[in-house]
Amino acid sequence: MLLVILMIVLLVGGIALIIVSSGQAVKHCSYLAKALGISPFIIGLTIVSLGTDLSEIFNSIISSSLGHADVNIGDAIGSCLVQSTLIFGLLPILGGKFEVKRKEIIVMGICEIIALIILYSTIEKGYITRMNALFMMGSLILYFLITYTYTKENTKEKVATLEIVEVHRKKSFHAIIALVAFVGVAISALIIVESIIFLSTLLLVDEFIISFFVLSIGTSLPELTVDINALRRKESKLAVGDIIGSCIVDATLAIGIGQIFFPQEINASLALPTILYTIFASLIVFIFIGIRQKVDKKAGVVLISLYILSFGLIFLFSNL
Repeated sequence: MLLVILMIVLLVGGIALIIVSSGQAVKHCSYLAKALGISPFIIGLTIVSLGTDLSEIFNSIISSSLGHADVNIGDAIGSCLVQSTLIFGLLPILGGKFEVKRKEIIVMGICEIIALIILYSTIEKGYITRMNALFMMGSLILYFLITYTYTKENTKEKVATLEIVEVHRKKSFHAIIALVAFVGVAISALIIVESIIFLSTLLLVDEFIISFFVLSIGTSLPELTVDINALRRKESKLAVGDIIGSCIVDATLAIGIGQIFFPQEINASLALPTILYTIFASLIVFIFIGIRQKVDKKAGVVLISLYILSFGLIFLFSNL
């Protein structure tokens, strides 16, 4: 019992460290990008989404290197579902209502759905080859380019004003802080993965299930904190770009990067129903928000309900 408590404490501590480290990495990378005049939407879609997904990316490498790819897959798929439903739904409740462009949400949504469908067809055979992983990682660039091309009018908007102190600091300062934060993410990812492996063995619960339902919430907290802060600064485009961009990163880079170095078998019987539900939930989210062109508390309740519904349905599908 003492060991279980210790591992839970380590898991919570690792998640706390990864939230702080990811937040600092994203913050200083964003300052660098804004100092160079990059628009909030593109910052959210690319730099911030990659930054807030550092936890999933490092988890992918570490868990795969230890021979536990199911931790990687469960975390990445779970994070995609958590971010597109639970986190997206919490944003208007905690940060206030905001509007979205229909074209913007539909284009990004299509890219996410395609990425998930490709992921499903790849995992269906029970393993991911290096070529599959390379294709998944390369497709991320394509999705970013497609989104940029079809929503590029958004990049003409004026970049939001940064705090004066941060703007005038040397770019090297932000680069150094970001680098230190990346190291913190790597260390915390190792702690998290080892804790998950130990708990799944001790409690006789599949590590995919723990990763999908527990770890994914912890590694999605950077998106929640970053995007709420963005909404409070009236940068809703940065928040939207990050939340959906992170889902695309989860379905491509966050899974592929571990498998390209350490390809191995995957528990497809658990992964496939979770991907199917994530596709279904994402479709509902994008259609619902695309039609309304705003994310308010009503939308928040619908999105959070989709996440809660996943518990019963996924357990049902996994036992069929």
